[in-house]
Amino acid sequence: MKAKRPNPDTNHELCPDCGRETRHAVRVEIRTENPASANAAFSREPYRVAVCDICESESIQRMNDA
Repeated sequence: MKAKRPNPDTNHELCPDCGRETRHAVRVEIRTENPASANAAFSREPYRVAVCDICESESIQRMNDA
């Protein structure tokens, strides 16, 4: 069974810069937290990145916060 794709018109988030709920482009990135360390290859974490479609401000949230 094919999964339904979310409707972009209903995926709204509060934008702190706009001060209202707007559509956002959301993606998950794997980022190295300390690239200068000897263990840089092992210090990668997933981050949720949301970009406002109106003002293009970017909000980043670490997904594995303990």
